[in-house]
Amino acid sequence: MAKYINPYTDFGFKKLFGEEGNKDLLIDFLNQIVKTNHQIADLAFRNTENMPDLPAERKAIFDIYCTSVSGEKFIVEMQKAKMHFFKDRSLFYSTFPIREQATKGEEWDFRLQPVYFVAILDFIYDEETDKQKFFREVALKDQDGDLFYDKLHFKFLQMPLFKKKEKDLQSHFDKWCYFLKNLGSFDKIPEILNEAIFAKAFGTSELAAMTYEQRVQYEKSLMHYLDMKNVVKTAVDEALDAQMVMIAKNAILKGLNNALISELTGLSLAEIEKLRNLGTKRGRG
Repeated sequence: MAKYINPYTDFGFKKLFGEEGNKDLLIDFLNQIVKTNHQIADLAFRNTENMPDLPAERKAIFDIYCTSVSGEKFIVEMQKAKMHFFKDRSLFYSTFPIREQATKGEEWDFRLQPVYFVAILDFIYDEETDKQKFFREVALKDQDGDLFYDKLHFKFLQMPLFKKKEKDLQSHFDKWCYFLKNLGSFDKIPEILNEAIFAKAFGTSELAAMTYEQRVQYEKSLMHYLDMKNVVKTAVDEALDAQMVMIAKNAILKGLNNALISELTGLSLAEIEKLRNLGTKRGRG
């Protein structure tokens, strides 16, 4: 039985990063991601439940109002939900904290606070394997690669692409990523994470320390998460199977033998022979 929460569940994510009592955890994590001149001294959550003109799914996103060490104000949009057209939606959601800065009823000079969109993802959105990146930073740049606008930043963490083991961790950012990637499978605190900030994170995440009501909420959240993962996996598997069948059919038409087709597609010899027989029958018909 797991000792700690799964941080990718709605309950787990909010427990770790969305509670007032854990603001120090979120500040420490975000300071590994935001730019040096935007290091966070304090932050406040905004309740998206009360915000008008929002898609229901946007409830999975935290609006975090931050104050930098220098006193500058900026906004972080933080989310972890899997969704279709991920890049499109990320851009769309980033417009909410931008347009909400418009001053109504008086003259406004259009000066905006910086906006960061931070996404911790338990899926890979990069389709081309050779272009996949665990940590992708996106900003508006011109044709020469020079920064055009320094007030809109996207930070994407594709957690399945984080492959570092305990012995490979070098930075504080590495440690946070290792913590998030493996929290649900830890049975004790790794020695390399034996720091005060992670001790608190582990304490917050420990299932045994939760009330009965919290455990019930977490179990429901975990079940929903696992169901969604299974739906996605089934869809991917079915699409892959259909693709392999099409490849096998084309290989049969080109005269390849069953053994070679099986090696190429992963289909069994019996499955390939069945496809071959179906093709023969249709040809006769």
